[in-house]
Amino acid sequence: MEYLTRYPKSISFLDGIKECIKVDSKTGVEQLTVVVKKNFEELMKIFTKEGFTKVKFEHKQPSQIGNGLSLKLKKPWELHLRMLEMKKGLIAIHAEVEVSRDYLQHLFCQRTPVVYEIEEMMKKYQIDYKIWNERIKKYVHTVFDNYKIKLSTPNIPVFAWKPMLFVIATICSFYLWKYIQTV
Repeated sequence: MEYLTRYPKSISFLDGIKECIKVDSKTGVEQLTVVVKKNFEELMKIFTKEGFTKVKFEHKQPSQIGNGLSLKLKKPWELHLRMLEMKKGLIAIHAEVEVSRDYLQHLFCQRTPVVYEIEEMMKKYQIDYKIWNERIKKYVHTVFDNYKIKLSTPNIPVFAWKPMLFVIATICSFYLWKYIQTV
């Protein structure tokens, strides 16, 4: 199953300067951040209401507040977000779509930052937000056009790792039982 999304391509800032969002062949599109003036607890309530759950194991970023959150999308994709303290009273929301943590391919699969999915939620709850470009250190004023991004399902069929652990444990216990019986 493919995941299709859009991402800002040509943008301008309040001072009229126009820029193009950079794309790297290894890391993909550069990260844009949704910035809100809300407290962490209120945002957690909103994201929980939208179906997000806490991520148990993750690489925390230096200014990250609390745990990351994830929302299951159509199989095998999930939306993963982190909230970071930007400066007094402002929270930055980094979001990306990736293969779900439920699958082994999560470790080495394609992922892409997203903005419009978070923007949609902020509009739904009538939360004022701005989009921040870290490279230029300015807020985005206008988006002129978008990249069309298509995340392809991994070539190897997605493989759930939790059932795999159960199968391995079962096989090991049979071998252990057989070994104990022969000793």
